Amino acid sequence: MSDQNKDIFYFVYDGQCPICQIGAGSYKLREDLGAYETIDARHQHDHPILQEVNQAGYDLDQGMVIKYKNLFYQGEEALMIMAQFGSKQGIFNLFNNTLFKSAKLAKFCYPFMRGGRNILLKIKGVKQINNLNK
Repeated sequence: MSDQNKDIFYFVYDGQCPICQIGAGSYKLREDLGAYETIDARHQHDHPILQEVNQAGYDLDQGMVIKYKNLFYQGEEALMIMAQFGSKQGIFNLFNNTLFKSAKLAKFCYPFMRGGRNILLKIKGVKQINNLNK
């Protein structure tokens, strides 16, 4: 990926997960930080960032991935980065920024969020992404 894209805030998520859809659609990045792009791991298989995520060995069934300034963050680390760089506008961002600025709280909450994702996918009859085995 070229250096011109290093300041884009990429959010790689599961497009079949209702929780992930809300997060990707509602999150707002602070305007002074650059562009924000969502990548649906289920439907954007050829996206270069998704290819980087796969090559780096991030299992998207274990958590969403944020790529910003050529660094990857997954799971609770991604939540904390979202809280750190999120806009102060909107209910979702206020909730996210307040709740997940704490490393302890993000680490505590994330397994429940991932478990909720897995339950919702089962209810919908949707299989795991299994991105590392494709």
